[in-house]
Parts: sequence; C-alpha cells; structure tokens
Amino acid sequence: MRILIVDDEARMAESIKDYFQPEGLESDLASNGGQARRLLEEKPYDALVSDLRMPGMDGMQLLRWVKDEGPEIPVIMISAHGDIRDAVEAMREGAYDYLVKPFDPDELLLKVRKAVENRRLRLSVLAGMAGKTKDEMIGESPAMREVDKILAKASPSGATILITGESGTGKEVAARLSHRYSRREGPFVPINMGAFPELLLESELFGYEKGAFTGADNRKQGLFESAQGGTLFLDEIAELPLHLQVKLLRVIQERKVQRLGSLKGTPIDVRLVAATNRALEKEVRDGRFREDLYYRINVIRVRIPPLRERPEDIPLLAGAFLARISGAMGRKAVELGDEAIHFLMRYEFPGNVRELENAIERACILSESDTLRARDFEFLKGGKVDWAEREQGSKPDSLRRESPKLVKSLEEMEKEAIAAALLRNSYHREKTADELGITRRTLLNKIKTYGLETGPEDE
Repeated sequence: MRILIVDDEARMAESIKDYFQPEGLESDLASNGGQARRLLEEKPYDALVSDLRMPGMDGMQLLRWVKDEGPEIPVIMISAHGDIRDAVEAMREGAYDYLVKPFDPDELLLKVRKAVENRRLRLSVLAGMAGKTKDEMIGESPAMREVDKILAKASPSGATILITGESGTGKEVAARLSHRYSRREGPFVPINMGAFPELLLESELFGYEKGAFTGADNRKQGLFESAQGGTLFLDEIAELPLHLQVKLLRVIQERKVQRLGSLKGTPIDVRLVAATNRALEKEVRDGRFREDLYYRINVIRVRIPPLRERPEDIPLLAGAFLARISGAMGRKAVELGDEAIHFLMRYEFPGNVRELENAIERACILSESDTLRARDFEFLKGGKVDWAEREQGSKPDSLRRESPKLVKSLEEMEKEAIAAALLRNSYHREKTADELGITRRTLLNKIKTYGLETGPEDE
C-alpha cells in the first residue's frame, strides 16, 4: 500500500511517514500541491493525505484536481484550522474524510486503511457486476430486498403476479426473476400489449387456424401455447382492449386457450405475470379495465419503486451497466469515479433504470478516459434536475454553488449512516466505530451530537 503525504510542514509529513512505515504503508512526501500533482502523474498511489493550507497550490485545489483530472484515489484532508466550513467544503468536493490537527495518528491510520479497503471493495464489486445479466435484479436497498423477498416466496406457488411501477423501473426484469424463482422448466415468454395493433395482438396471444382470416395461410400457435409449462409475461396489460380482456379472463378461468378459427380449446399450464405503469383501480372506475379481470390478476402485487426512492441502488446499477457496456465495446475496465457516483445519486432519473443505463452508455462511448467523472454526465442536467441557489448567509464564495434540492445536508447523511451502522452492529459501539472508520470516542461524540438512540448496550 503506497500513500502520498502532502504537507508544507516537513516535520509533520515525516512523522506521519514514520508512523505508517511499521504498519506496512510505504509513503512518499510532497511539500505542496504542485509537487504532489507531479508525483501523482508519475506513479500510482492507493490514497492521498493532504494538508489544507499550503503555499502555491493548496490542499483544496489539489483535491479538485484529483477529482476532476487526477487518479481515482481517496483523499483525506488534514488542517490546523478547525473551521467546520473547511470540512464541509472538502467533503462536498469529494474528500473521503477530514481531520483537524492535532489528531490521533491511530485515527489517521484507520481512516487511510478504511478508505483504501472501501475503494478496493467497490472496484471488486463493480468488476463482479460484469457477470450480471438482464435477468438479474440489482439492488441492495430495503425496498428492492422486499421485492426480491416477495417474488421468491410467491413465484413457486403459481399464483398470478401483478407488477406495478413507473416506466423504466425494471418490471420485466422482476418478471424474469419471478420465472426463475418459479422453478418451471418451460420458457419465459414476454409480450407488450401496447406494441401490437388490435387484430395482430389477438392472433399473437391466442394463435389461429389456417384460413381464420385473410392471410392466415398456415396454422399458428399463440403465445399462451408457446409458454406451456413456463411463464407468460403480459407487459402493459392496461393497454389490452376490452374485448380481448374478456378472452383473457376466460383463459384464466378455464385454463384453456382457443385459437382464432377453432371451435375447441387447448389445455394450458402457464403461470401469468402482468405489469402496468398505470393505476388499474382508476382504469376500472373509468370503465377501461374489467373489474373481474383486475381481481383475477391482482393476486400477488409487487411494486417496483422508482429510482429516486432508492438512490443507494444507483452505484450498483451503474457499475453493472458500465461493466457490461465497456466489455461489449471491447474497452478495458472503465471505472466510475466517486464524484460521478455522487452526481448520479443526486439526479432524479425520471426515466428510472432505463435512463440510467442510457446515460452510462452515452458517457462510456463519448469519454476517452478510463474513469467516468461528473462532467461526463453534465448532459443529464438538461432541465430535468431542479437546481436551487444555496442559502448565502455567512458561507464563503466557494460554498455558494448550485445544488440539487434532493441532496441531504452533510449532517443528515452522517446521522443516517451512523444510525444504520449502529443498527447493523446491534448497537455495539466498538464494531460500529470500526465499520465507520472512526474512533470509539468520535462515535460517542457523534451519538451525543445527533441525539441517536444507542440501544440495549447503553441500558
């Protein structure tokens, strides 16, 4: 592990280097940002530790250069000035963490190791995403874990599943996952109800006999029969015309399908999964969807949340898309920079997962760098993000920037992260501090500052 230490105080830089050496960390020293930049361009480093106030190119300028043009490494800022505004600005510019002098060298060592391990883990996860297929749902948010749980439990039962959600959320992916969970040996057969003219849709679904209509020169099997022993996915089912809703209801009730031009039905063993981006209840009230059919298909209901409700899934999704797209292009592994991830997580994605995939593809095609950065996604602004002026108050000019309204404050994000870590570790303070990469004392101070519940351990 090689670390670059940047500080105009030679004694401080040497002391950090001496402390790191017995711990297995090799360090190079730079006395200012310009010298550090030259070293970063010459050799690879695992992390950067930089003082904030330095002559010439200071720590903040160096941080911005690293995030905009430099190598994709974590940056930990240190300063003798305990101004919280410096910490907030550094974190918003993409610093991994921030320490105020004098600091505990153990805490700095812990932060460096944690930063390097997090980067390696992230790159490993993103590389592993190359093996993900379009049949796999990607998401670790509580909402997506709940979707997976419902599908895993309901799919083997054979009950009809209705998947709801906005356009682009991944309803077909969920349907394919449901088919895999069903353990059926037959095929997964999808059809989009809105993609066919009315007459063609009927013949596609139910099939036809020779001579059933002009042009029916041969007998054709419908999709119900094609899905025998498997799953038929009826996408955008609200688009199904009323007279075909009657036929679909009959098939569900009788478990038989009758081809156009035939007088007899063919028994079928097919499980149904339907999907819609409309409110079917309203469609029923307005007379556009049959109530009896609605109750037939609404046995198990699964809602796929829009991406704006689960931004924590964006890094995994983006990594999977990037691995697949760059691989298909024959490019060597392309990374997604931290600031790019932060940018994407702040964007609302009205087109949901589909828009994210398109954005990754466009950025991957147009960028010549091996690391995608926030500037590679500037095209997403195009009137879709609600930008607002930050409060001016006493903030320095460098903090007076436009920011998405969806961005939580640094304090809110930190509070939520600590609360979640406490819960994951059953409120064990030592384990929680270790996971967060902070000392036990720092954790206790944060708990007190944010008024967090500390669970059974403190009782």
